[in-house]
Amino acid sequence: MDSSTKRRLLLGFLVGWIGKLSGSMIQLIQVPVFLHAWGKPLFGEWMIISAVPSYLSFSNIGFGNVAGNEMTMLAARDDREGALRVFQSCWWLIMFLCIAVIALLSGALFLLPAAKLLKLSIIGETDAKWIIFYLGISVLFGQLEQLIQSAYRCVGRYPFGGFVKNMMALTAFFCMILSVMLGKGARTTALIYALANLTGTIFFCTLVRWQIPWIRFGWQYARFNEIRKLVRPAIAFMGFPLGNALNLQGTLLAVGYALGHDGVVVFGTARTVSRVALQMVQMVNSTFEPEMSIAYGAGNLPLVRTLLRRACQLALIVAFALVFAMLLGGPWFLNHWTLGNVPPSRGLLAILLLVVVLYSLWSTSSTLMTSINRHQRLAAVYIVGTALNCVLCYFFARAWGVNGAAVSLLASEIVMNLYVVPACLNIAHDTFPAFIAGMLHYPHSLRPQTLWARVRRSRPGLES
Repeated sequence: MDSSTKRRLLLGFLVGWIGKLSGSMIQLIQVPVFLHAWGKPLFGEWMIISAVPSYLSFSNIGFGNVAGNEMTMLAARDDREGALRVFQSCWWLIMFLCIAVIALLSGALFLLPAAKLLKLSIIGETDAKWIIFYLGISVLFGQLEQLIQSAYRCVGRYPFGGFVKNMMALTAFFCMILSVMLGKGARTTALIYALANLTGTIFFCTLVRWQIPWIRFGWQYARFNEIRKLVRPAIAFMGFPLGNALNLQGTLLAVGYALGHDGVVVFGTARTVSRVALQMVQMVNSTFEPEMSIAYGAGNLPLVRTLLRRACQLALIVAFALVFAMLLGGPWFLNHWTLGNVPPSRGLLAILLLVVVLYSLWSTSSTLMTSINRHQRLAAVYIVGTALNCVLCYFFARAWGVNGAAVSLLASEIVMNLYVVPACLNIAHDTFPAFIAGMLHYPHSLRPQTLWARVRRSRPGLES
């Protein structure tokens, strides 16, 4: 990897950290402010009603993701006109889908008693409908922003695009918080949040047009053939949230049927703690994905192999480090977090943390497949695997309790590794022995003695 690639990866990882910190800050600030200003009953109803529009995030059917991959690969081959064709074609498609969703949402809100269906008592019927509408609009603006962000990705400036997107999300959130602190009601707060998101989307479009002049908004280059080529990978992308839902909610239902609510609480809380490590692994994946698209689009297979090995290497390092920390402190944290209501089980936590290690290998490897839009079969395997795992989870839980349920997840991760890793090595024209040897090799610049030498050079006093 050259220095510019390393710099982009470092900046991308830092931006990912900022995104995670932003999300954590939003959660930490939101609860006390809303509770202080509105009280528990109104905040509770706001949480219920704000969950409804979140399902609209699936409205672009994955076109934003696959368009970003395709644009990046085309731009890496210096085919800017092709990238512009994809951009304009998907822009109008997503616009059409958003308008259709808005029309359907408006019709549903006009016909259905939203407040009654959601069992709201403080927020009235009219206010409930307008809140859902405003928040739904905000979600749909996010679909356009995802495509706009792809413009920065295809020119190798994805860290900057991600940073702008994070800052826009924070700005919209603080506008909402300010409304609450000023004593505004739920309906006004939702409207202010929607207006902040609209302003952010317009700003993002203007920024892209100014900084990347060859990205133009219009329909001159839009082609139906571009959309048709992306239909299959776009629909396949929807398989991942479906598989995740089966993996998370489906297994909890299986444990519930097998062991009752006590088993669900023990299994669910332990898995929640173990999944903290997954967040870090997913940050590694999102950091390397744009570079894999660029390298593959440019036909640079040696760099593709290097990126795949380094990504898996970093993901496993992160996973093992967090697993070790959680094995030491996880039971203590689980006991205090649940106020002693859930007995900590080091054996259960160990199995779930081993699941994290196996997940980190195949999920990071699969980033290569998703980054070049060759994930259709992967999505099918993932859906089938998670569906079968729900069945396996039920029988294992009946036979061996919560530990058996955790073992069923372990079996699922092994199967995914057996499919994903060889498939990705085939794409990268790599071999398994070379892949393992590459992951066991650390660049000279990252070795402890090299890092220590840099510290000593920067602080001459250490020589003595």
